[in-house]
Amino acid sequence: MNPMKQIACAILLRDGRILLGRRTPQRRFYPDCWDVLGGHVESGETPEQALIREVQEEAGVTPVRHHLVATLADPDPARNGEARHHVFVVTGWTGGEPRMLGDEHSEIRWIPIDEAARLPDLAIEAYRDLFRSLA
Repeated sequence: MNPMKQIACAILLRDGRILLGRRTPQRRFYPDCWDVLGGHVESGETPEQALIREVQEEAGVTPVRHHLVATLADPDPARNGEARHHVFVVTGWTGGEPRMLGDEHSEIRWIPIDEAARLPDLAIEAYRDLFRSLA
């Protein structure tokens, strides 16, 4: 039996907006959906270490002010496998303006919190309440 996957998720928050990425249509999980930045916790990493690495890889910035706000079970374990999503709010980073790196997203965009909570194609439904709690 495979160990449960651990996912580090980053809600970058600035001036009432959240940085979201639209996953490319080729992604295995949540294709063509809006999602927070993040990815799998690698062997030997803590969720916090994975958070920092993933944000560096996907947006070119390094989180320096962040805190864990939720740990969520994957909403569709039959399809995606058992997973825990460790969700961090990131309010400070170094490295300038976040920018899209790699090929995981077709675009990244700062979206007002209330608009982000209403997106019809949000990857994980439970994000809506998390976003609203930040408003």
